[in-house]
Amino acid sequence: MPFRRSERAKPNGRRIRRLRLLVLLLVLWLLGTSAFLMGLVTAVAAEIPRLDPARAEAKDVNGYIYAGDGKRILAVLRGSQARVLVDWSEIAPAMKLAIVDVEDRRFYEHNGVDVRGIARALWADIRNQRAVQGGSTITQQFVKNALEHDKRTIGRKVREAAFAWQLERTWNKRRILTAYLNTIYFGNGAYGVQTAAQAYFHHGASKLTLPEAALLAGIPADPSLYDPVTSPRAARERRETVLRAMLEENHITVADFRRANRAPLPDPDEVRLPGTQGQGPAPYFVNYVKGKLVDQYGAAKVYGGGLRVRTSIDLTLQQYARDAISKWLTDPDGPSAALVAIDPRDGRILAMIGGSNFRKSQFNLAVQGVRQPGSSFKPFVLATALREGIAPASTLVSEPMTLYAGGTFWNVENYEGSYLGTIDLQQATIHSDNAVYAQLTRLVGPTNVVRTAHRLGIKSRLKSYFSIGLGAQAVNPLEMARAFSAFASGGVRVDGSITGNDPRAIVAVGDKNATDVACTKPHVHCNEVVARHVLSPEIAATVNSILEGVVREGTGTRAALSDRPAAGKTGTTTNYGDAWFVGYTPQLVAAVWVGYPNTLVPMTTEFGGDPVAGGTYPALIWKAFMERALDHVPGGDEIQGFEGSPSLYGTPARVVWREDLRTHHGSLQLDNGNCREAVTLEFFPHQLPTKDANCRPNEVEVPNVVGKPLELARIRLEAQPLTTELVYKPAKPRQRLDVVLAQYPKLGRLSSYATVKLVVPRPLWGVVPNVVGLDLRRARQRLRKVELAPLVVRFADGRPGRVVAQTPRGGVAAAPDMKVSLVVARG
Repeated sequence: MPFRRSERAKPNGRRIRRLRLLVLLLVLWLLGTSAFLMGLVTAVAAEIPRLDPARAEAKDVNGYIYAGDGKRILAVLRGSQARVLVDWSEIAPAMKLAIVDVEDRRFYEHNGVDVRGIARALWADIRNQRAVQGGSTITQQFVKNALEHDKRTIGRKVREAAFAWQLERTWNKRRILTAYLNTIYFGNGAYGVQTAAQAYFHHGASKLTLPEAALLAGIPADPSLYDPVTSPRAARERRETVLRAMLEENHITVADFRRANRAPLPDPDEVRLPGTQGQGPAPYFVNYVKGKLVDQYGAAKVYGGGLRVRTSIDLTLQQYARDAISKWLTDPDGPSAALVAIDPRDGRILAMIGGSNFRKSQFNLAVQGVRQPGSSFKPFVLATALREGIAPASTLVSEPMTLYAGGTFWNVENYEGSYLGTIDLQQATIHSDNAVYAQLTRLVGPTNVVRTAHRLGIKSRLKSYFSIGLGAQAVNPLEMARAFSAFASGGVRVDGSITGNDPRAIVAVGDKNATDVACTKPHVHCNEVVARHVLSPEIAATVNSILEGVVREGTGTRAALSDRPAAGKTGTTTNYGDAWFVGYTPQLVAAVWVGYPNTLVPMTTEFGGDPVAGGTYPALIWKAFMERALDHVPGGDEIQGFEGSPSLYGTPARVVWREDLRTHHGSLQLDNGNCREAVTLEFFPHQLPTKDANCRPNEVEVPNVVGKPLELARIRLEAQPLTTELVYKPAKPRQRLDVVLAQYPKLGRLSSYATVKLVVPRPLWGVVPNVVGLDLRRARQRLRKVELAPLVVRFADGRPGRVVAQTPRGGVAAAPDMKVSLVVARG
């Protein structure tokens, strides 16, 4: 039955009404969006003038850094101290090119927001599955630096983009780039290119050379990571990245690149802000605090933002530390010392000596001077063993030994070649026995030692090498004092609420309206104590008991205090290049380092004709400081001991450390009867391993030989001993034929004489013969015989008619009609 007309019209009518509603909503959305954008543009345009660095400088308000008493001013935070504005003509061309080439190559093409750059950065992040590139333009970065710091939100990014777009409509590119270079932070307190040039190179920005400009241009991406003072290797690599970017943009030649890349970095001892006098009582500490403030609040707010900063430093203890060093190190040409003292109860840094002459060198030995700690690192291995349940009564053999660990053979020797035979862990710690601690490191796993050190407060990057147990990886005195503080405080690491994973150098921060930097006052942010339990009280008590023995009867007897118990650990590196003593009472911790600051110099005669070890100058300096300091700190006049140690004994079990060689995670497991490196240890109650190890009969570790020449790979496997079996893979043209491409298994353990399969290339079309040294006619014949095409590309000096070079070289895989380029001598 046909529909009536009125019935057919109803659906069309509904669609028309819906369409009208959608159009109306779209119009309203467009009007609303336009109104919002117009309002945003108008608001942004009104704020553009305040981005001008000259106007911002005029509004600078001095800030102040105070000592721990809240009264003594240690430094004035002036905007002019770290920033001097210069014009376009006063900046070297190399600096302008370098910063644009490495930060924003399309700076002169975009309008403030580079959509192409954002897409490129997003694609790079997706490919690497992490943030590896930024999409911000120089204009956006300038806006971000000029605006107040706040949380990273989408709203802030939109606001910055709007500012950048509007700024490009108001200012020309030259003005934007000049303003950016005048406001960017270059590390070491240098804010702006003029101050940076003076701080690093002692001349103005107009005289910057290519290598100097490239170095400075690379720093702002991460001033801490690319600091040439503390991270010269990273700074040099970053400078090379900048130079390569300039080369790709044809702004420099290959010769320029090579010359600049070979140029030396600035001398760390000569890097200082212009006008720095270093006459205050704690100049190294003040510089450290400035760096923390910049990291937290940004340079624009720190310098000229009116901050009132109360620090933790105790100027009386600071003087005691300086006196203690001067008492024992009297030779101006001899070793230097660094000292850091921390109150373990609240984490405050009370004293910091970073060098002997701040005016001469601003390199802070207490923070920037990362050196090997030697045996002073052993307590971290001990704490790791205790966490694994190993009791100190466990015994190991002290004797000369070669350990196979991590795929290499490791020769271990004791200090002065003395060995004690079978001893327990307590005596091995007291007498600092390397042979025992090398075995203990292997038993608990170097990865676990790294984890323990980081939990206690070591922030330096540590690698899971077996030598870590003997202190072969560099740290600084501040880290060591902080880490030992966790022992002194019963396993608690004390941080602050402002700077997070850092010692409490800053007690409170007030804004420009604060009249007194006390935590109870308005406009003041108090750096409250944050206690983190990093060790159990029982483990800390056991470590303390054993380290008391170091001072009482071991390597640290010169540090013994006359009226109270103390704990500590000495450290001496190979060839006496560094000497340490880190010691503590319940009220105060101090770390002392002694050595030559600029280079590793063996101190073989500096202690009255004898070597400088941890138990000599470092222990004596520590004692001289502590005997005066303890009478000054709150509660220090009360003689306190440490909590009593639990039982040092346990239940014996024969165990072996089993580690997944791919993930480096492992644990102590019970010997199943086949474990060759099993030892008998004592374990605390309820911490005895329960899992049996899966050791094979006559087990050996499979070394990684991928990438090695085949003959060397075979020799290496036979030494385990293991048997090799070859598996062939078709070779690509020009591929080397004597190199191992893969192996099965790649890592793991097998029984002796088990088979390891090695994958090696096999040529499908023969091998390129070596014709170097043949006359040209014979060389051509030999190449054509194997269906290769000889081609003379140039001539050189030498015996006439002889081939002096060929590409590809002989011995690689060939291919049909492959061209072989020959260099022939013509006399």
